[in-house]
Amino acid sequence: MNPSLTSTLSEFSKKSEFSKSPLATEPSNKPPLHTTGLNLIMRVRLWLGKLVSFAFARVLMIFFVGFAAGIAWQSYVGAARKAIASWSPRLGWLAPAAAPGGTSPERLKTMSLALAAARQSLDKLATEIDKLPAQDGDAPRRRTTR
Repeated sequence: MNPSLTSTLSEFSKKSEFSKSPLATEPSNKPPLHTTGLNLIMRVRLWLGKLVSFAFARVLMIFFVGFAAGIAWQSYVGAARKAIASWSPRLGWLAPAAAPGGTSPERLKTMSLALAAARQSLDKLATEIDKLPAQDGDAPRRRTTR
């Protein structure tokens, strides 16, 4: 270091108001904050080490992170797929499929035909059930054992 620079710095520190402060002249009995934090972390790790093994804790943490990722993916699947598909044209297959366009007349006709067929089969089943002979009123039927 330059000798003139060191002499200037020493003169500045002599004249500085910070050097006259009682905090600067007296050593503190309190440990620095970072060592207290490290001691706390070490105590927690030792306590956890006695409670469960670290291998189990790692597996449990990986499980919870995976579970959270799965829940997040299910919640934001449409937005996530759009974002991933926009990164590259090769990933276009990930984009969500387009929703069918409203209620077209052909779609309404096919739905009404399917409902009519279901109604007919339900009515047919009801008439067959009515034809069955009634046994003891409302009592359930029992199988005969051999």
